[in-house]
Amino acid sequence: MSRSDKLRTYREKRHFDRTREPAGGAGAEWPESGSEPVFVVQIHRASTTHFDFRLEVDGVLKSWAVPKGPSATPGDKRLAMPTEDHPLEYRKFEGVIAEGEYGAGTVLVWDEGAYEPLTHDRRKRPVPFARGLAAGHVSFWLDGHKLRGGYSLTRFRGGEGNGDGEREAWLLVKRDDERTATRGAPEPTRARSARTGRTLHQVAAQEEPIRPAEEW
Repeated sequence: MSRSDKLRTYREKRHFDRTREPAGGAGAEWPESGSEPVFVVQIHRASTTHFDFRLEVDGVLKSWAVPKGPSATPGDKRLAMPTEDHPLEYRKFEGVIAEGEYGAGTVLVWDEGAYEPLTHDRRKRPVPFARGLAAGHVSFWLDGHKLRGGYSLTRFRGGEGNGDGEREAWLLVKRDDERTATRGAPEPTRARSARTGRTLHQVAAQEEPIRPAEEW
């Protein structure tokens, strides 16, 4: 499946003349050859405030909504609900999605960095990350400003081809290792951006409205 196909759902939900979210179209950012894959954790104050956890996989950001945010405590299980793939450029997005648009509300980049895939099969051979996701389990090492150390994502409900009709759901778990996260998920209104140092309130207050096309 091409990156364009992977982003179809993302694009269908948005009006890019009304939002500053990146479209991920022609000329959009692609991962650098040989570079480590990236991750981002964004706080999204929408109809319900939550954390969006995103991992770069095969040219897009695989995404999960994590209501309570990543934990810093080994063994803690955090519900992670998959959402549509996002373009790589979205990891830099911080701003306000206009009222009436999909996901309306304020977005802040709480943490970002690189990650290292750690998933292996029973013979200790590395498993391609996309294949691990399809199978329902991946392990990885985060190297962010705030989150560091081993984590895993495990699907416990739903998934392609299971035929049960249930919505897919995963668990994000901090692994027990020598590098614990420097801090777990904060209270969202007090959190500060890893990119700009702003709070959600400051992001919302400093956002300039998008002018309708007829005013250009």
